[in-house]
Amino acid sequence: MPLLEVDRLTKSFGGIRAVSGVSFAIEQGELLGIMGPNGSGKTTVFNLIAGALTADAGSIRLHGEEIGGLSPHRICGKGVARTFQFVRPFPGLSTLDNVRVGLLYGRSPGRTDARKLLTLVGLDAKAHTRAADLTLVERKRLELARALATSPDLLLLDEFMAGLNPAETAGAMDLIRTLVAQGMTVLMVEHIVWALMKLSRRILVLSAGEKIAEGPPEAVAADSVVLDAYLGSDPGSWIRAA
Repeated sequence: MPLLEVDRLTKSFGGIRAVSGVSFAIEQGELLGIMGPNGSGKTTVFNLIAGALTADAGSIRLHGEEIGGLSPHRICGKGVARTFQFVRPFPGLSTLDNVRVGLLYGRSPGRTDARKLLTLVGLDAKAHTRAADLTLVERKRLELARALATSPDLLLLDEFMAGLNPAETAGAMDLIRTLVAQGMTVLMVEHIVWALMKLSRRILVLSAGEKIAEGPPEAVAADSVVLDAYLGSDPGSWIRAA
């Protein structure tokens, strides 16, 4: 049984259909990438899975249990955590206390050590620094640590590498690889396409709210529909970029 099953998910805002009949599944320990042009429905899918929005139709099953329509805190309690493209720390709290908030909010308070999570994301030296005083890449790593503190089975990463320079992007990729190697299941939206393709074994492509492709990075990069909608004329460049 897949860890997460999304079946014919549909969401409209007024007369605009943001997500239209999207279906996919993700296995335990897999990293599935989602890409597509702006307005394609990627973040809406994340919001539906995490409970920030309620679908008009379709189902979302975690471990075979329907979670669609539950509140965000109940979905988090069942094992789904997310980060945001625009990071949202508690600015007046220390880095360590931000992670402790995640521990209190998660499924098993006290099960995970906040300092160990800071070490995992490379922020152990900034444990007592106010979140407001961190750099962008440090705030992104803090948000990741806070999400991990909830003890998720499924981690939703929304534009985790947005705004990072090449060296910071490479470091973020290494961190994500470490999480997957440790068994974390990751659903990842990312506009840095070459990075997403290097990290993912399978990619889902959305356009205008619909799924237009799904498969290995090389196949997706060569798909004529994807090229027309998003990638452009040289698919090899997305695989070769570094």
